Amino acid sequence: MLDAGRYIYTVFMCHLSIEKSLKAAVVENTGTTPPRTHNLGTLLGLSGLSIGADEEEFLLELSNLSVATRYPEDFHRAMEDFSKERAEAVYLRSERIVGWIGSCLRK
Repeated sequence: MLDAGRYIYTVFMCHLSIEKSLKAAVVENTGTTPPRTHNLGTLLGLSGLSIGADEEEFLLELSNLSVATRYPEDFHRAMEDFSKERAEAVYLRSERIVGWIGSCLRK
């Protein structure tokens, strides 16, 4: 999606990747089903994982960014806010976080 210029979709998929990774950590670390939420801050807290302040701030920002992708009235405005550089930065940072979460899970 990044290569195709679909930047807002790139950000949305980054959010989903982190969300699903955190939900896996919640299941593994608590033995319970994660709540039906898209809030990465909430999921991080429930997961029991400890992440640096900069990365936690990024997760909160990503949660806020992805809200616009879920509501049509905000979607078109959000599409204009994402350059290739911004989407690529979100992608690379998300990739590192998903990898880190994966490394915290039992194999």
